[in-house]
Amino acid sequence: MSGLRLAVSWLTVLPVPGPSAVDRRVAARAISLTPLVGVLLGALAAALSWGAVVLGAPPLVAGLLTVGLLALLTRGMHLDGLADTADGLGCYGPPERALEVMKSGGAGPFAVVVLVVGLGLQAVCFGVESWVAVVVAVFCGRVAFTWCCLRSVPAARPEGLGALVAGTQVLAVPLLWTVVALAGSVFAVPARPWLGPAGVLLAVGLVLLLIRHTRRRFGGITGDVLGAACELATTVVLVVCAF
Repeated sequence: MSGLRLAVSWLTVLPVPGPSAVDRRVAARAISLTPLVGVLLGALAAALSWGAVVLGAPPLVAGLLTVGLLALLTRGMHLDGLADTADGLGCYGPPERALEVMKSGGAGPFAVVVLVVGLGLQAVCFGVESWVAVVVAVFCGRVAFTWCCLRSVPAARPEGLGALVAGTQVLAVPLLWTVVALAGSVFAVPARPWLGPAGVLLAVGLVLLLIRHTRRRFGGITGDVLGAACELATTVVLVVCAF
């Protein structure tokens, strides 16, 4: 249970105390269980979006409320990671320069554009899609963590969250969670049951491309890259299911 408690305390604001000691072994368990946290967050997001629409809110308003709820429940960590990664990938210079830009905490033009487009797409989609699609999208965002932490992927820095969790997952873990996502996604768009699985596969493919690119640019992953992968996967599934 220490891994699950750590995953919940890491990824949400829920008052769940984490384990007293955190090492790579506990961190590895936490990463492998993060998709379960995605189910919880997805269920809460789906309940809000569905409830808001039922009460008469316009779909876009329901979507914006859902985006806000997820940001609140996750402390905005993944959005911060997305912004920092965008700025790091967009800057010139060697990997050390890119990592310094990411660590500075400021929001440059790349970060602003990526956040506006990403959050806009999520808001539009959350308000019009089925509750299954919402849950699957948020779930896939957390499955992305397990892909980022494969044993073949190094950390870009010797310290920080990336160093703690990089290389902790065997391939079977993300493959298992991806199969679960594919099975659930069949019901995301009842009229077009192939759209959900297509969204999941596209999301996984783009996350793997992001990991490959960050390895080239930064030398590996960081905690920010995890957040960026999460937001990327969530958005891709939502957009594909909206067609």
